[in-house]
Amino acid sequence: MNAKLRRLFLGTVLILTSGGGQVALAAGAGSASSSGGEDAALREARTLIDRERFEEALAALEDVVARDAGNADAWNLIGYSHRKAGSYGPAMDAYAKALAIDPRHTEAIEYLGELHLALDDLAEAERQLARLGEICRSGCDEYDELEEAIASYRAAKGG
Repeated sequence: MNAKLRRLFLGTVLILTSGGGQVALAAGAGSASSSGGEDAALREARTLIDRERFEEALAALEDVVARDAGNADAWNLIGYSHRKAGSYGPAMDAYAKALAIDPRHTEAIEYLGELHLALDDLAEAERQLARLGEICRSGCDEYDELEEAIASYRAAKGG
């Protein structure tokens, strides 16, 4: 599991267990769902993703979007789970849904860029990096991580 997702999971756990009243999304969570908080199925999906149990996470996430089709975070995690399971077409569709809901969802943009790298489409990955640069270049983990993924891709391809 990548470091950002692990931080996201741990941040969510800290927030939810702190008992500090109002629930807020952890840093790097992307965007808030349209319902204003993270429900149990979404928390369960994050736990399953952290354990790399992507098929089970997808089932929990499908429950989330069945109740709230406007949940960009859930669509993003559906895309992430499909991508990690090697199902690139459904991943692309899910990222498109997340970004249709929230065009500035930095995590979905980063992951879409990583998907394009998996598909050997460096030019499109670089377009996603430029998109992130327009939104959050300074102090943006998603920009830094996609930039690093592109550099690793180039090094692996000898260019």
